[in-house]
Parts: sequence; structure tokens; C-alpha cells
Amino acid sequence: MADSSANATVWDTKTQQFHGGQDWKFLNNFVEDFSVTTNLLGTPVKALNAARDAIATCHHYPPADQEPAKSSLAKWIWPQHWEANKDRLLLGNGASEVIDLVIRSAPSGSWKAGPWDVQYKEYQRSAESSGRDIILPQSADRANVVCIVNPCNPTGDYKSIDELKSWILDNVQDNGVVVIDESMQIWVGPNFREDSMTAQTDFLERAYRERNISVYVIHSWTKIWSCTGLRLGSIVCPTEKHCTDLKRVQVPWSVNSPALAFLDEVVRDTHYLEETWRLTPLKREELIGRLTALATEKGWAWEYFGKPYLSWVWADLKNEKTAERAVLLAKQAGVPVRSGKPGYNRPTFVRIAVRETEQTDVLMKAWKDL
Repeated sequence: MADSSANATVWDTKTQQFHGGQDWKFLNNFVEDFSVTTNLLGTPVKALNAARDAIATCHHYPPADQEPAKSSLAKWIWPQHWEANKDRLLLGNGASEVIDLVIRSAPSGSWKAGPWDVQYKEYQRSAESSGRDIILPQSADRANVVCIVNPCNPTGDYKSIDELKSWILDNVQDNGVVVIDESMQIWVGPNFREDSMTAQTDFLERAYRERNISVYVIHSWTKIWSCTGLRLGSIVCPTEKHCTDLKRVQVPWSVNSPALAFLDEVVRDTHYLEETWRLTPLKREELIGRLTALATEKGWAWEYFGKPYLSWVWADLKNEKTAERAVLLAKQAGVPVRSGKPGYNRPTFVRIAVRETEQTDVLMKAWKDL
């Protein structure tokens, strides 16, 4: 039987933002974590071994320049132009560190989220803790700091690069700051770079030159490469000077040696990404089919959101008590899911990660008792 105390003592609810991925450690029957949007393939083996090997160097400091991992990531992001861009790239202790760095460093004033129904809350937490005025996403007012998660976690909405550019120019004030979170954008497929803001150097330069708008692109690498415990993220800055300014206020050595070794190796694993792009849409479609069959059997009409290539399903169970029971039963079966109630304030929703069939079997069996 699962330990029901899982989240009771983990979060300081007065100061921290609720996040999935905390139940697993407290479940003595743990099978798989459906509450986080990590890759269904699990952690890449070669990169994991590289991180393990790096533990043997723990009596040394990590390299202060984050090399060679930073250059390896730059080559992966910009295969043709990495040398021209790598000095705009900074690694961080998860995306959380660079989120906080850029929002705290931005000019004071207003903050606005992306246009979605709801999005990843860490940006708003940072904005609120730094004393910014929060503008509702639906407002036509421009903000001096805007943050858009694209694709949006949890809703699964996505703006193409042209749509994204238009939204930015319409929603940020002159002299403002834009933060784009593309952590889940790699799941778009083999041509993801073509639809990424990291490739839009001309647009970024023009926005800065003509309206003094500074556009940053953030990635959490812990989802696509299933390494959340390593805490590994990055930020692409609009200019080298912007990057230098962030580096001045960044805690030294914030990315440890195992994380740097992992990153340096994982960007070479092309097979892992090919399998990700092949399997994720298939397993996601399978998951939605099984959820639909379960709901239909009980006379319910659940609704599912998100692009077909993403690593999770945002499901509206249409009833708050049903959603609460679904979260409880999943946890008791050792397969926790993410409730839509804490943080997102969507009490009829649950977020369900895409996983292998055998692991999903356990979740479906548990939900037979809904």
C-alpha cells in the first residue's frame, strides 16, 4: 500500500510552487511516475554512464566556463552556426535557475503569461516574488516582461514560429523582455529547429534594434532526456552582453560535474531522439484510446488536449470528485499522476505522462475502480 503522506511534508506551500514528481520516493509499491512529462524511453544509457563516471571527479570543481558541455550543446542547437552563437548560451541548474535569473534581472514593472488557459507556473512564481504587477493573459495590455511556454505545459497548445513572433510583438512593451520556454519543443520532430526561436537570429536582432526588446529562449533539458534529478537547463540570450550580464549574477559552478558530463554525451545520441519521435505519438495515441474506452464504459465523456507528438495528455475528467479519486487511485497503485488542482487551479483535470504499454496497464487497472 502506498504511503499517503507523499506530498504532506515536501512542499513549503507558503514559499514554493507545487510541481509533479515528488510522490515516487514515498511509495513502497512505486511502478512508474506519470506525474512528470519526461521521455517515455527513460534516461539515455551512455549519458547516464558518463554522469556516473564523473562522480569519480567530485573532489574537483566543475569547469567554470561549463566546457566542453556548453560547446557541445551549442553544436547541437546550431549545427551550422554554433561558433557564432555559443557565447549567447549559458547553462543553469535546471531551467529553474535561469528562469529566476532573467526575471529578477529584467526591468521592474508588469508581467504577463502566454495566451493559454494556464501554463507552467514557475515563471509567475518568480514574477510575483520579485514584486511585479501581474497582467491577465487575456488582457490586451502589453507588459514589460512576457513569458510564454511553447509548447504549453500542461495544456499542450503550440504556436508556430510565425504565430509566436506576432504574439511577441503584440504583447510586449518597447524596452521590454520576452522569455520563451521551448523545453518541450524538441518533441515537434526531426525538423524542430526550423520552428524554434533559437534559429530566428534576424528576428531577435531586429526586435532588439528597432524596439529594444530582449528575447531569451529557455530550455529544461531534463524532460527530453529524462534527467530531472541532475538539474540541467540553459538560456539563449539576445546578445553576448546580455549573457555576460546574467553570468555576473549567476552562482558560480551551479551546474555540477555529472550534469555537465551527461550533457556533453547526450547530444551525440541521435538514435535516442529518433526513437523518441517515432514512439511518443504512437504511445500517446494508445493512451488516449485506452482512456476513451474506460470513460465510455462508465458513461463519461472525457476530453483530451495537446499536440499528438507531446509526452503527456492533459485530460478533463469533467468532474472534480472523479479527478480527485483518479489521482488517489493512481498514487495507491504506485503510478502517480499530476492533479490539475494545485498550482493550475483546474480541479477537473489531470496530466498523464505517456509511458510504455506495460506501465500504462497498471494505471488503467487502478482506474477501473473510478
